[in-house]
Amino acid sequence: MTVGSPKSRERVARNFIKSYGRTRFRELLSALARGESGQTIADGFGVSRERVRQWKNTFGEVITHYRVYPEVDRILHERQAG
Repeated sequence: MTVGSPKSRERVARNFIKSYGRTRFRELLSALARGESGQTIADGFGVSRERVRQWKNTFGEVITHYRVYPEVDRILHERQAG
């Protein structure tokens, strides 16, 4: 679940920067983008995994993309014999 409104997300982001600084904010966002574990991030910031989960849901979203392998896609587009 995400923080409801853009203003709420902005407020949380500004509070994060006040507490940890802009550099650490960039580090957090990069770690989240790389898919680092919540525990690893939590250890680095001295917070709980739950806090990291809250930040993750507030500052962005995970998007899963299914990509078909090229060799499978070729089979789909082959002309049928006969």
